[in-house]
Amino acid sequence: MSKMSTERARIVLNGPTMGTRWSALFFADRGRDTDAIRAALQAVVDEVDTQMSTWNAESALMRINAAPVGDWVVVPEQLRAVLRLGLEIGRASGGAFDIGMGDAVTAWGFGPGAAAPEGIRAAMDAPRRPAQEVLEIEGMQLRKTAPIALDLNGIAKGYGVDQLAETLRDHGIADALVGIDGEMRAMGLRPDGEAWIIAVEAPDPDRRTPQSVLALQDAAVATSGDYRHWVEVQGCRLSHTMDPRRGAPLIAPPASVTVVARTCAEADAWATALMVLGAERGADLARQRGLDALFLLCDDEGNAMGVGVGRLFSEEPAAIASAGGR
Repeated sequence: MSKMSTERARIVLNGPTMGTRWSALFFADRGRDTDAIRAALQAVVDEVDTQMSTWNAESALMRINAAPVGDWVVVPEQLRAVLRLGLEIGRASGGAFDIGMGDAVTAWGFGPGAAAPEGIRAAMDAPRRPAQEVLEIEGMQLRKTAPIALDLNGIAKGYGVDQLAETLRDHGIADALVGIDGEMRAMGLRPDGEAWIIAVEAPDPDRRTPQSVLALQDAAVATSGDYRHWVEVQGCRLSHTMDPRRGAPLIAPPASVTVVARTCAEADAWATALMVLGAERGADLARQRGLDALFLLCDDEGNAMGVGVGRLFSEEPAAIASAGGR
């Protein structure tokens, strides 16, 4: 058999989702029709967006937000799974990850509208109970026991990445690299038998450069940072990550936190939780939970130093780490 007939082609697919783009990289037999795969990948992220978007007033999530306190609401299966995981990580993180910050996210200008001073004051003054104390899920239904505005920006993209991976598996593709806006999941290995190479971005708002490199096999990675998504309020640049204790953006957080986990939804949520906790408390919790995490801290001159936790990242400034057989 000729070499040409046994070579596998490099396939790159992508499309729009959640205000950014999804991507899938894999290798397949030459001549394989990828139109059906592309359509299936687009459909699965469209469904995640339809269920979990806060930009769409008709999404399943926004219907929950609009429902009166105490009313049971039927919730689609995927949304229930993400809500359950969000509540689980909320409990495990002591409330650092809180899916009930929708009012603050909107007030500070990270939703469909601009920052609103009255909304900011209301969000900061509002008595807050963590989402895990307010939401009840029974079977296919959910109800709120107190007023709360849900927001899944800290977990929905990661879940979307996991859905991309599962969709490729459904099409018989076991080795691939999928992602949404920098949240990535590696499946199997590259054709040369090596792990997939993923860069951890340097915390530089002006350009995209790698800070360190990961070699991943059957693992996912997500980063939460203060340098890419932000708003300016009264001349101050504010991170999009909310402090659940204050109903306001974090003050002096790490430049970024990267987490490697089994699924991208878990990595996404834990990266947010550790960002909220900060380098010291976050690293302590990461050690207790057995998490692999990299905290990037910037000095006054903008130089970044990495502090790693877990077997993938040494406790020294990190440069290269690998994950395999997870």
